[in-house]
Amino acid sequence: MANKLNLLIMGPAGSGKGTQSEKIVEKFDVVHLSTGDMFRAAISNQTEAGKKASEFIDQGLLVPDEITIALVEERLMQADVQEKGYLLDGFPRTIGQAEALSQLLAKIQMPLNLIIDLKVDEKLLVERISGRRMCEVCGTIYHITYNPPAVSGVCDLDGGKLYQRSDDNEAGLKVRLAEYNKSTAPIIGYYGDSVEVIEVDASQTVDQVFASIDTKLESLLND
Repeated sequence: MANKLNLLIMGPAGSGKGTQSEKIVEKFDVVHLSTGDMFRAAISNQTEAGKKASEFIDQGLLVPDEITIALVEERLMQADVQEKGYLLDGFPRTIGQAEALSQLLAKIQMPLNLIIDLKVDEKLLVERISGRRMCEVCGTIYHITYNPPAVSGVCDLDGGKLYQRSDDNEAGLKVRLAEYNKSTAPIIGYYGDSVEVIEVDASQTVDQVFASIDTKLESLLND
């Protein structure tokens, strides 16, 4: 029986990583490690990695890998992750980050035991992305068709205003998809046979997608 679930969820923009992550966290009580959330928390808490990251973010620059890795290490060492295991979402994004992550996870003895790879047709991704809206306060994501808020344009959780990202359109998606296919998708090949990968058809309904993931996670825990 697996002691903890140490997971990585992958997929292009619009594949449903955030939605499926929520469902995985709710059922299996692992800690969701989204780099965006980690950056916000570290900056708010003025940690060492947070201070360094904010210097780049404030200038509109990409945060260097070594700072991102330091941030991930800082978070992985916290008690809740050590106790419950983790679900990485949005990291690693490149082979270089994956190599650094492998070294880090070996050092802290919390290796990955499964990669969830969400697969979706590009046409459906465009439909999903163009209807996506995000809360400017808490970052919760909605969709005007599939997951609308109770009140149009207003977050259910905190009443924050919902907005559409400037790149949440077909042109923006094509750029992000090209970058994903070039830099992030090859990570699967980097892990080779060292970590089990399940491919999930993420064009299905949210519940159908989760049912596929759920079955695998249950079997992993009970092996």
